[in-house]
Amino acid sequence: MISKALAESVLACAMAGGADFVELYGEITRNNAVSMVDGKIDRVTDNLISGVGIRAFLGTRTVFASTSDTSREGLMKCARSVAAAMGELRAVERVILNERIFPNIHPVRTVPSGVDAKVRADLLRAGCFAAKDYDASISQVSGSLSGVDHTIWIANTEGLYTTDRHVRTRIAVSAVASAAGVNQSGSASPGAGMGLEFFEAVDPRDVGREAARQATVNLRADYCPAGTMTVAIENGFGGVIFHEACGHSLEASSVAIGASQMAGKLGQQIANAKVTAIDDGTIPGAWGSVNIDDEGTPTQRNVLIENGVLKSYMIDRLGSRRMGLPMTGSGRRQSYTYEPTSRMTNTFLANGPDKNEDIIASMEYGLYCRKMGGGSVNPLTGAFNFAVTEGYLVRNGKICEPVRGASLIGTGSEILQNIDMVGQNLERAQGMCGSSSGSIPTDVGQPLIRVSTITVGGR
Repeated sequence: MISKALAESVLACAMAGGADFVELYGEITRNNAVSMVDGKIDRVTDNLISGVGIRAFLGTRTVFASTSDTSREGLMKCARSVAAAMGELRAVERVILNERIFPNIHPVRTVPSGVDAKVRADLLRAGCFAAKDYDASISQVSGSLSGVDHTIWIANTEGLYTTDRHVRTRIAVSAVASAAGVNQSGSASPGAGMGLEFFEAVDPRDVGREAARQATVNLRADYCPAGTMTVAIENGFGGVIFHEACGHSLEASSVAIGASQMAGKLGQQIANAKVTAIDDGTIPGAWGSVNIDDEGTPTQRNVLIENGVLKSYMIDRLGSRRMGLPMTGSGRRQSYTYEPTSRMTNTFLANGPDKNEDIIASMEYGLYCRKMGGGSVNPLTGAFNFAVTEGYLVRNGKICEPVRGASLIGTGSEILQNIDMVGQNLERAQGMCGSSSGSIPTDVGQPLIRVSTITVGGR
């Protein structure tokens, strides 16, 4: 952590171009990973990222620069470049910082980087071997176990001087099932804002078996028929549809400039009354949780949609200036080389009033999406396309044969209105979200939901 006296000097230097606010963001991040392919350790990596980003504001205009040279001269050089880009240099009074310590919501017992690589490799090996032993059709297994030890410090001209540390652990296993020249895959990749104590609650063998189970289900599946139909989307990673199709449209980075389908709709009924959506960065030990965001604002529980009514956006500092609304602890970035912007943390649909068994029983014909994959979305229009990685046809209220090759196609505004049943088995799953400020860890989640009508891509 850079000393308070040096941070004060750097901030004053960066202010000299006429900025009305300047922040420094520094990080030291240690990433480690063990990878395995077909029962053999493929790679062990350990790397360190260190540097500082300096951002200056003048109204809603920003100037940003970063450096890996954290010496006094390196930091002052970076600050002078920010000041020069902002405007004509002038004398600036001294900046006075006051240290602040924020509560830690995710204490860690065992930091992954402090544990011998063999211990981590044995955990991964257990998961990969369980996948291989699941069924004779499993032809290939790969996996990784990764840990992140992320320490940041933030100082700004409002007087904030603080630091935070966040540790994350994740295991991922992928399996391929093969028969008669056909290959199908499955995967599982749970993680948490925890150290290796994560594996006290998660058995790596269960992770491997889940990856293999998906692969074998898809191996025996026929292609999904295409058409407009009723769809049930299971909990956990099923929440990726809300995250992508609706969540990004509620970030200030798009709302503040009118590039969102949700701009100007606060207080309006935008979804079925059964829909309540929340972004909560305060869940202890959750994958997307942080004590403070990357601008030094404490995270909070933001109710985005309540009983179908739009209640809030996710707002960073620049978005707050543009919109005249308070910051919500949503300013995030991948590293010191990125300028922060409004991002999600743990975003999910809350439990609803419907029993899960009633959701399936209500479907005369449709698609049950047990597992969702990736996709694409346009925040301005909300148009999305998502792959279904494990699906089943539903007939007369019963889950029937598995199908593969399905995709869900629609728009965020339509799907919000068409969610007409919301179950009670809320579960979250982990992912990495990419946007203009880089790739960051986020949780997605929901209970089982029913979408009354949506376009299903298939054959």
